[in-house]
Amino acid sequence: MTRTHLGMPAFPALPAVPAVPGFPAFPEAAREAVGDGVLRANLRRATHTIRDKRARAVAELDDWDRLRSAGKAVKDHTLRHLDHYLLELEASVTAAGGTVHWAADAAEANRIVTELVAATGAREVVKVKSMATQEIGLNEALEAAGIAAYETDLAELIVQLGHDRPSHILVPAIHRNRAEIRDIFASEMGRWGRPAPEGIGDDPRELAEAARLHLREKFLRARVAVSGANFMVAETGTMVVLESEGNGRMCLTLPETLISVVGIEKVVPTFRDLEIFLQTLPRSSTAERMNPYTTMWTGTHDGDGPAAFHLVLLDNGRTDTLADEVGRQALRCIRCSACLNVCPVYERAGGHAYGSVYPGPIGAILSPQLRGTDSEIDATLPYASTLCGACYEVCPVAIDIPEVLVHLRERVVQGGPVTREGIRVRIRPARAHTAERAAMRAARLLLDRPGALRAGERLLSRARRLRPRRLPGPGRAWTDSRELPEPPARPFRDWWAERERDQERGQDRDRAQDRRGRA
Repeated sequence: MTRTHLGMPAFPALPAVPAVPGFPAFPEAAREAVGDGVLRANLRRATHTIRDKRARAVAELDDWDRLRSAGKAVKDHTLRHLDHYLLELEASVTAAGGTVHWAADAAEANRIVTELVAATGAREVVKVKSMATQEIGLNEALEAAGIAAYETDLAELIVQLGHDRPSHILVPAIHRNRAEIRDIFASEMGRWGRPAPEGIGDDPRELAEAARLHLREKFLRARVAVSGANFMVAETGTMVVLESEGNGRMCLTLPETLISVVGIEKVVPTFRDLEIFLQTLPRSSTAERMNPYTTMWTGTHDGDGPAAFHLVLLDNGRTDTLADEVGRQALRCIRCSACLNVCPVYERAGGHAYGSVYPGPIGAILSPQLRGTDSEIDATLPYASTLCGACYEVCPVAIDIPEVLVHLRERVVQGGPVTREGIRVRIRPARAHTAERAAMRAARLLLDRPGALRAGERLLSRARRLRPRRLPGPGRAWTDSRELPEPPARPFRDWWAERERDQERGQDRDRAQDRRGRA
């Protein structure tokens, strides 16, 4: 049943982010993005502004390195004892009047949420910005059940109205400029609710006011809200959402029913642990000393907030990631987006090229672990990096992203084992990786045979004029952005042998002269 069947206006669904074969490999998607001059200008301006502000905010704290180490330690401890803290969280939420649901994958999470909303009789929900619900495609699942999901974060609203996909963790509409946003509001707002004012301009205050008026109607009408959470406190069952616009506060307090979909890695042991992250997250993400709106709720309370609270704990590949001793550090991520803003690859390619709700360096290590590497996009994401290390330097929980990238590259080249939807599978290596493995075998055979190596070096030197500028076949990708080195006129071995002979001749002459002198 669709919204039209229910007597509601047609609702354009947000396109699902491809996570299966069919989405182009990262190099192909990035090549198209790099050719978009407007996109590159938008990204360069936004990322440089955010990262410069962040650097100043972090520099204000003398103990930033200690906070970073403390955050890493808390996250690592929690991940090592995740089973214990999740059960403690479930008991705390239940004791506070909430209901906990466990979802092994996206399909189960979507089914749980859809059934909960349908049970209320509501046909629309308001949403707080939630990457977990984007990860599982919840909007599309609700739409298929005839339930409209309205994004209330300003950037998410822009993305939804524009039939677009998020391209940044913190600023999902970072690839849009003010003129584009004005056009989207003018043409699309009326189809979703209150239209934009006639003759709206591109002044940020005008755009924000149009969004405020448009969303206010939905806040006051909604009976059900869907949220994520930045943190979950095991000892108290408290959910924590950090946001900057106040839309979260409206969604989390006004509706009768609140459903929170949260990844299992977001739990922290105690309320005191929040002290660390409430300092590091705002400075790393929005470069603010303190977050403008920090909303916390624990279960339900008569006459205060929603009457029903449901927590959906989402796995969706996280336990498989946890089993990888190197890759599990990606689960420390607190979604601050600092790594995106310093990444030279993200700045040029943009978020859409990553084919995931998680773009940038963190997406390059998180998506292949959650989804497996059996699709073109996921098999190429670990290569979407220069390994410059800037992402590691700014990460507030010290995720060594370059280390995980190299680790995942090894897995891709070896062809498995990898994980997909909680099932361990072995994949067939991509053509380029097959060629690489063949080249490595040939090199091993050659290096094990000094005579053959010497003959090959001499042959290469004699044929140096015939050197191609680009390699054929799969090797062509390597020479798309670099030249083949020119072979030397003489092989090193021949040069070294001649050098040794010259030294011996010189020593012989010296000895002969000594003998003549003594005679």
